[in-house]
Amino acid sequence: MADPASAIMGPVYCDASALAKVYLREPDSKDIDSLLAGRRDVIISELTITEVISSIARRRREGAIPATTAAQIRGTILADLEAGSFLRSDLTPETHREAEKLLLAASVALRTLHALHVAGAVLARAASVAAYDRRLREGAASVGLFLYPQSL
Repeated sequence: MADPASAIMGPVYCDASALAKVYLREPDSKDIDSLLAGRRDVIISELTITEVISSIARRRREGAIPATTAAQIRGTILADLEAGSFLRSDLTPETHREAEKLLLAASVALRTLHALHVAGAVLARAASVAAYDRRLREGAASVGLFLYPQSL
């Protein structure tokens, strides 16, 4: 298999479906780890963080991880963000206006959160989007962003 990091153009926006794989062992976690290793151009939004924490909370409720582990993972994510491991894409009024344009585009049936992620990637001048969510990937491709993985 080719080195994933060499197959993606930067800067790269990570949605929650990709970022969760960094903090929770999931299928494709090793690929995302390789993709992001040493990069200084990884963009995430506050929305991404909240969605990852939501996924962690769901796993805690289901008994897949203990509450202490969930709290530790949240702490690690926030510490990584504070340490500058990621660039931030904020949800601003401009992000919402861009998302609304995407929602009205006839070619892609996006949901609100997908549109906000794609708008955040566009406004942050990402070249690529790392995502495992089919609909978000369709939205990102519709505006010309490179996708990682290249196929699902």
